[in-house]
Amino acid sequence: MRIIRGTKNITGPIPYPVIAIGNFDGVHVGHQALFRKTAELATENEGTSIAFTFEPHPLKIIAPEKVPPLLTHFKKKMELIESFGINLVICADFTRKFADQQPRDFSKNILFEKIGVKEVVVGFDYAFGRGREGTIPYLKKMGEEFGFKVHVVDPFQVNGQTVSSSHVRELIESGEVEASSQFLGRDYSITGPVVSGYKTGQAIGFPTANIDTSKVQIPGTGVYAVRVVHEDNAHDGVANIGFNPTFNRDRLSVEVHIFDFNQVIYNHEIEVQFVARIRSEKTFKSADDLVVQIKQDIDKAREILKH
Repeated sequence: MRIIRGTKNITGPIPYPVIAIGNFDGVHVGHQALFRKTAELATENEGTSIAFTFEPHPLKIIAPEKVPPLLTHFKKKMELIESFGINLVICADFTRKFADQQPRDFSKNILFEKIGVKEVVVGFDYAFGRGREGTIPYLKKMGEEFGFKVHVVDPFQVNGQTVSSSHVRELIESGEVEASSQFLGRDYSITGPVVSGYKTGQAIGFPTANIDTSKVQIPGTGVYAVRVVHEDNAHDGVANIGFNPTFNRDRLSVEVHIFDFNQVIYNHEIEVQFVARIRSEKTFKSADDLVVQIKQDIDKAREILKH
């Protein structure tokens, strides 16, 4: 899959471009339906399946105080998009100028003149241009003027709930990672470098990898059964997200104890996939009591990860 950063770097002609437009944070099952439709239409016409997305998140420019932690960082988002049959990603630089475009200017200057789009695939709630003034009926009108078809993908529902990035984020924030996996079509994961921590786990016999999670959505506090991907190898483990109340810490940390693993991986990047939440965070009277609980958590995690 090819990635073009910035619309000024689009060079044509692109064979029969079919384009899905959106932010696609989380690449949830609703986004996946858009990508499959886009890939199918492109294949039927011997064309190019394209995802048109934005960097940074539009809210960072429009309303910085409202920008949420990302569900997927850029590299992960690209890997996921490629896995659903997309040939090309065009990643627009989302600036104030870009945000202030009139919907017609976006349709004419970008979709028609720059890309030469033949078919556009969008979600049921898509809106574009300044102040989200460009509605789906308006996009269809632009299609008539500039010669492209518009396909609207119906809302995707799981257990009667419409799939959205914001709902997935709520589930993850509350620690409901098993529910979130139904909306994502995979276990939720975070990726980051291993950084130095308090070494509390090592002191009580359970060394942990502490992860820098400054830019991603962290699941709610608690203990989780996880899979850890390090250098393309997957390992089972147990993760603690919290403030380590037994040791009076006041900084939120994500620590992972990887089973049967003794490599030194400081500064290495790892991916932690959250399979199930085992329990909430709690304070123990002593380190010995904590050790007893950790052993129980490990047994529970091993049992969960067998399946």
